[in-house]
Amino acid sequence: MADQHYYHQAKDHTSQAQQHGQQALSNMAGYLQEKTPPTQHIIAAAALIPLGGFMLVLAALTLTGTVIGLAVATPLFVICSPVLVPAALALGLATMGFIVSGALGLTALSALSWMISYIRQIRASGGPGIMGEARWRVAQGIDRLGEKTKDLGRGIQDRAYDARAHEVGRTTA
Repeated sequence: MADQHYYHQAKDHTSQAQQHGQQALSNMAGYLQEKTPPTQHIIAAAALIPLGGFMLVLAALTLTGTVIGLAVATPLFVICSPVLVPAALALGLATMGFIVSGALGLTALSALSWMISYIRQIRASGGPGIMGEARWRVAQGIDRLGEKTKDLGRGIQDRAYDARAHEVGRTTA
C-alpha cells in the first residue's frame, strides 16, 4: 500500500514538472517572438551591410593604391628629375589619395547613417510606408489571380460537361 502511495506521489510530481516545463517553454517561445526583429529591419540590414562593406573596401583599396604608388614613384622622381618637382607631385598625389580614401569612407558611413535614420523614422511613424503599400498590392494581385483561376476552372468544367453531353448524344443516336 505504501508503494502505491509513493508511486502516485512520484507520478503527480512528474506531471507537475512536465506542466512547468511546458509553461516555461511556451513563455520562452512568446518572448522570442516578441524580440525577433521585423522583416523590414532584416531586409534593411541585409542591404546596409554589403553596401557599407563595399564602400569601406573601396576606401581601403584607394588608400593602399596611394601608398604603393607613392612608394614606387618617389624614388623614380627623385632620380630622374630635380628634387622639388617630384616632391610636390608626390605630396599632391599622396594628399589626393588620402582625401579620396577619406571621402569614400565618409560616404559609406553617411549612407549607413541615412538608411538607419530612415528606418527608424518609418518605425517611429508607425506607418507601413512603401512596404505596406507593396504588401497591399501583392495581396490584391493574389486575390485577382485566385478569382481568375476559379473562373478558368469553371470554364473548364463547363467545357468538359458540354463535351460529355455531346459525346453521350452521339452514342445514343
